[in-house]
Amino acid sequence: MTDPSLPTPAEPVVRIDLGARSYDIRIGQGLLALAGSYDALPRAASALIVTNTTVAPLYAETLRRAISPLYTQVLTVTLPDGETHKTWETLNLIFDALLAHGCDRKTVLYALGGGVVGDMTGFAAASYMRGVPFVQVPTTLLAQVDSSVGGKTAINHPLGKNMIGAFYQPERVICDLDVLATLPPRELSAGMAEVIKYGPIADMVFLDWIEQHLPALMAREPVALAHAVRRSCEIKADVVGQDERESGLRAILNFGHTFGHAIEAGLGYGEWLHGEAVGCGMVMAARLSQAVGLVDAAFVDRLIGIIARAGLPTVAPVLDPVDNAGRYLALMRLDKKAEAGAIRFVLIDGPGRAVMRAVPDELVVQVIKASTAPATPA
Repeated sequence: MTDPSLPTPAEPVVRIDLGARSYDIRIGQGLLALAGSYDALPRAASALIVTNTTVAPLYAETLRRAISPLYTQVLTVTLPDGETHKTWETLNLIFDALLAHGCDRKTVLYALGGGVVGDMTGFAAASYMRGVPFVQVPTTLLAQVDSSVGGKTAINHPLGKNMIGAFYQPERVICDLDVLATLPPRELSAGMAEVIKYGPIADMVFLDWIEQHLPALMAREPVALAHAVRRSCEIKADVVGQDERESGLRAILNFGHTFGHAIEAGLGYGEWLHGEAVGCGMVMAARLSQAVGLVDAAFVDRLIGIIARAGLPTVAPVLDPVDNAGRYLALMRLDKKAEAGAIRFVLIDGPGRAVMRAVPDELVVQVIKASTAPATPA
């Protein structure tokens, strides 16, 4: 039975307004196999589907059949799965396939997978012959609500996440909610981190709704998921439309990410999922917001409760048994928002608002110590 408190499904298109680079995010069920999902895209002789070893057996053939009437040849390159493979070596597999098949500058790339596939496909599209069109077909909740939207593309460096990349917008984003049925529970929780973040930074009514409907979301109730994906994309579209290249406002979308990226790099990419690190990072960023006097303890406790109920970690890992806080600080100084060595954090400036601010190291250290798991006795 459908929950009567859930919203009525809305028009399944969210527009990213960027002038000549504007595009649609299409949201709904059954879109992957629907030929109409790919109408009015740039014409070309060739298309290349970029996917990974997990997603390819599930959805690559469905996508190939759907787009094959549009192209003379549809090629596929299958990358190894996981954040640990978001590297130059894996990126070159895409270039190898493009060059081996004589693909020209009109070739259309299709990113079929989660955030890693989307980021690398976008970076390859931005770079190959100085730019070819690409389409995002995200297959994880995290990618549908965040990484596929807005044109950030990148690979990792051992010293920092997403440090090498480009801003490059897709032609379209196609969010088929049906593919979320095959998402492992851990990946679903990771995606919820990026859904939850939109509440504290921009829309407390949405956070109220998330809190009320977490059981439906975790049970993958289609109407609940549709609303969560749509509202997340609406908020991100509004922010990106105002600040495409993250010169100011767009940085608020990185709430929890400064701590989270340090966790990912410090543990080794792939040890924690990106969304898990962001969830824990939001806990730390919320505590830092309280430490500087922007929010009260009740707000922080409420947010931590929602994050925990989504199945996300709320206790930070130890990155260095000798100087844990020093290791966190060193990694965070490599964050893209840092300026002249000063770490700048996205903080909650009262519920539903975010602000970028540098914070004294001593307060950051206090938060790290308060948030980190105690060392296991020898």
